[in-house]
Amino acid sequence: MKISDILNDRNWLWLAALASALMLASAHGFEHIGGLQPCALCLRQREVYWAALLLAAIFLVLRWLGHDARTRRIANAVLGLTFLTGALVAGYHSGVELKLWAGPSGCSGSIDALGSMSGDLLSSLAQPVTAPSCGDIPWSFAGISMAGWNGIISLILAGISFWFAFNRKTKEAVL
Repeated sequence: MKISDILNDRNWLWLAALASALMLASAHGFEHIGGLQPCALCLRQREVYWAALLLAAIFLVLRWLGHDARTRRIANAVLGLTFLTGALVAGYHSGVELKLWAGPSGCSGSIDALGSMSGDLLSSLAQPVTAPSCGDIPWSFAGISMAGWNGIISLILAGISFWFAFNRKTKEAVL
């Protein structure tokens, strides 16, 4: 069996959905099994995979409804843009981790402002909460942080999506 038997235009929507689901499962595994709480930028990166998963599902329904190769190419281009967005968010997060630029104000690492709000319920709930800072690197492999790996994987997924969207030699299957 060759890789082209699996990675082809007919299967790409399914594979993109599977890749998105696996990336989300990995992120939730690191959080719930590994105990690594996500920062604000980590959560933003997850949103991109949720969007890609939803888009792939919509495009799979369109394929089931019998849309043509032009719609298939549009689907692959939209997925490419979605994954490219994920790569940009991950790249920004990596830059924050490497102290190349400041992260967003919500990435400071603490949420103490709730304690100053009035109300009995808020007062009882407003224990100091420590959220991870976007500038911290809680895990890395081969010298690359999770955000860095996410950026690499997102770029690969974007590249494959764009390949199937714009390569005229791919099979003209339905969607």
